[in-house]
Amino acid sequence: MPDILLVILAVVFVLGVAINIHEFGHFIVAKMLGMRVEAYSFFGLGPRIWGFKVGNTDYRISAIPLGAYVKLYGDEATAPLEGGSSEKPSVGEFLDQRNIGAAEEGTGADAYFVPKEELYELRPRWQKFLVMLGGPFMNILLALAIPFTVAMMYGIPAMPAPVVGLVTQNGAAEKAGIKPGDRIVAFDGTENPTFDRLRKDAAILADKQVPISVERDGKRIQLTITPTRVDVSGNGLGELDFVPDMGAEPVVVNDVVADMPAAQSGLQKGDMITAVNGKVVRNQFEVKNLILESKGAPTTITVSRNNEQKEVLLSPKQVSEGQWQIGIRFGNTVQDVRDPATFATAAGFAVNSNLDILRLTGRVFGQLFSGERSVKDAGLSGPVGIVQIIAQVVREAGFAGLISILTLISLNLGVFNLLPIPLLDGGQIMVLGIEKVMSWFGKTMSMAFKEKIQFAGLAIIVLLMVFTLVLDISKLF
Repeated sequence: MPDILLVILAVVFVLGVAINIHEFGHFIVAKMLGMRVEAYSFFGLGPRIWGFKVGNTDYRISAIPLGAYVKLYGDEATAPLEGGSSEKPSVGEFLDQRNIGAAEEGTGADAYFVPKEELYELRPRWQKFLVMLGGPFMNILLALAIPFTVAMMYGIPAMPAPVVGLVTQNGAAEKAGIKPGDRIVAFDGTENPTFDRLRKDAAILADKQVPISVERDGKRIQLTITPTRVDVSGNGLGELDFVPDMGAEPVVVNDVVADMPAAQSGLQKGDMITAVNGKVVRNQFEVKNLILESKGAPTTITVSRNNEQKEVLLSPKQVSEGQWQIGIRFGNTVQDVRDPATFATAAGFAVNSNLDILRLTGRVFGQLFSGERSVKDAGLSGPVGIVQIIAQVVREAGFAGLISILTLISLNLGVFNLLPIPLLDGGQIMVLGIEKVMSWFGKTMSMAFKEKIQFAGLAIIVLLMVFTLVLDISKLF
């Protein structure tokens, strides 16, 4: 399949599912409450180009391929944005003519009139609230359902203990004084963090001095580490430059790289490495560490091949500053192991996965507003950035890799839509709250004023999109 076609299909899949599940939330709640859904565009905004009608609802594809929408009869504030017809009377005109409930649907000048009980605008505020909440709810539900389903099908990833196995030469951990065998007992104020928590928190702390405590020989040692900045898709992420001790596991050669010392010395695929320079190794990370420590000196590799022990002498090759390799690749490790999940543990895994995303996102915005992080380095992505991320993931991991991206985008879409910004669901919920307060004083909010609020919200959203687009483009250069 051509690369560009693969990327297009991936983008359509991820954004199509995330946006459609949102609109389906509005649609299904409105239907359950007996409101008339005039149109459901499951692909695109603006004027209708194709579709079919079932009952009173027109299911359609629209002209502008940017999302989807649900059009409720009586909710005319966003009609110009959704391809609404100007031929229909607005709800305000409906009320002024005092024909609600009196007109017969489909006759003469009143052909567009519908029973008042089907009008969104005349429903109780709690019903409108539920309709607005339906979209974000479905996004959050999808974000929970994906990791839950994966856990039930494949299990929960085994969590390695935060014990240091391999330290990268001249990396952040080595500079901080961390050694193989150290157990991380505190990081950035968190006691007894998991390795997964260490990795995720370090990602948003690049180039920042962070307190870290290790346990070594029964003693607690206070250190300071500065995560190394690594550029990933234009964003600076922090790395601690160590891998955990994965315990004992078979160290089997899965592949031998041509023209490297391993191939030249006769190492073969399937060889099981048991020792390096006479030191018994428990896992692949100990092998890598001993090869790094050799710094190119002649090294003896002891392997088991066809139940026979053999020794191979070779000299590691320097591939970059401080990096020595012999040219072999290993198979799966304990890191790839998954523990069987029950309904409860899968649900807990799903909730914790989503809470981690929200926690890290909140911390990044906290750093942004406190001045600790620049806007350009905040990881904000607009349309171009999102497409780039999806393209990178589908090229590296195929369509299966898009599942995690779909979780992230769906959760962010659901939470973002709850913000009190006009035009978003949160903004409309805010308007409902304001209307409720006004009703206590016998006041109402006119449709014209609501439309002004919606267009003000549109201006905010457009400015935000332009801003993130500029950020995306700046990252390209």
